[in-house]
Amino acid sequence: MQSPRDLDAAIPAGIRASEQSGERQRAKVWGKPLELNDGYAATPVELRTSYKILKDAGCVPAEVEAIRELATLREELAALEPDTPAWRGKQAKIQ
Repeated sequence: MQSPRDLDAAIPAGIRASEQSGERQRAKVWGKPLELNDGYAATPVELRTSYKILKDAGCVPAEVEAIRELATLREELAALEPDTPAWRGKQAKIQ
């Protein structure tokens, strides 16, 4: 494992190397402002810290949990034989 000092030297060296090779200038987003669409700016200031704590703890909104559960049900449905009682039960949960 590299020490922090080695990384502190390696990062600028890598950036300089990509500048010299022209790699950075060939990037599609070179010279354009970054699009930060992570919702941070739209989140009310008084909620940002608590939302970050929940996010870092692995807690997700109910909508995200529902999407994950739906994906799991679809995978299970795909593994079952069609028109069996188990398949119909999973199908009913999806709809």
